[in-house]
Amino acid sequence: MPDLQQLREEIDEVDRQMVALFEKRQEICGQVAQYKIENGKKVLDRQREKEKLAAVQALAAQKDNRPGVRDLFAQLMAASRKLQYRLTAAAGQGLKLPFEQIDGLEKEARIVFQGVPGAYSHLAALEYFGGEARLEAVRTWEDAMKALSICDADYAVLPIENSTAGSVGDIYDLLGFYDNYIVGEVYLKVEHALLGLQEASLEDIRVVYSHPQGLLQCAQFLNSHPQWKQMSINNTALSAKKVKEDGDIRQASIASAAAAKLYGLKVLKEGVNYNSVNTTRFIIVAGRKVFTKTASKVSICFEVPHESGSLYSILSHFIYNDLNMTKIESCPIVGKNWEYRFFIDFDGNLSDPAVLGALRGIMEEVSYFKILGNY
Repeated sequence: MPDLQQLREEIDEVDRQMVALFEKRQEICGQVAQYKIENGKKVLDRQREKEKLAAVQALAAQKDNRPGVRDLFAQLMAASRKLQYRLTAAAGQGLKLPFEQIDGLEKEARIVFQGVPGAYSHLAALEYFGGEARLEAVRTWEDAMKALSICDADYAVLPIENSTAGSVGDIYDLLGFYDNYIVGEVYLKVEHALLGLQEASLEDIRVVYSHPQGLLQCAQFLNSHPQWKQMSINNTALSAKKVKEDGDIRQASIASAAAAKLYGLKVLKEGVNYNSVNTTRFIIVAGRKVFTKTASKVSICFEVPHESGSLYSILSHFIYNDLNMTKIESCPIVGKNWEYRFFIDFDGNLSDPAVLGALRGIMEEVSYFKILGNY
């Protein structure tokens, strides 16, 4: 039987040689970077990498070792690229972003939100901007984005994620399509209540209206009343307004207590969302490419080539630049079956060298890229 300790010592010696060779390889890669800097060449050469991987894989004497050799050299070349990105940045050829740094957001501004007064988006706008802002309701989330695009508003307040129901996919689609950018965020605790007419009781109810997310967040409560018909409507506060205007004792709404007060309804039951810490994250969106000095979160979206390892390669840029990724989301790409656009949040500011280094590498290696905002 071979001695395990002796085998480990032999591996250690091979590893020492590999580290020395790696450092020599990186030194040469630094010279390659200098050549590219002086001659204005891009860091990533996909064709060269493809040819190189095929060549080194073929060098393996043992057929079973070839996939491992390919993986090893793919990582070596990734390390080379990251070194070259850093050196080109240090030489003044780093990423230059068309974003303007500002001191802060204007609080006395024109703000649009989807729905009607009393909607959670309305409450989020008040929470973030205060009572001095000029708030205006629009019919749809896309109407809010259009208002920014044609300068009819300074900011829009949009829900993007709920702690119970998850992400709002339509908002991600709009962020990818419109030339608008996230400049802030606010978290609002969602406390749904069942609202009805003043003379109504629980026994009277036959139909419950709310936004689909509202119905989903209250599924446990609603399912305990199988005789109630659940009906979707564009907005929670709009459902409260409908119940008031219809004047039908059999109708109820799932909305906020603030909506009950606004529309003169009675709270038939409080806290009907099954998650007592249910919270919605709202984003503040602007029509300008700006970020504040204190911004600490970056949101981006991108598409990668539909091939093995492409997403892993992109995510490695966060590790190399010591950046903390806080969220990753994938959404299907319209017209491309089984291909996805990825949305990522990570800690940082667009003035940070590490952030710029990561973005530089990602931008060169993806087929589509957009910075959604820094806030």
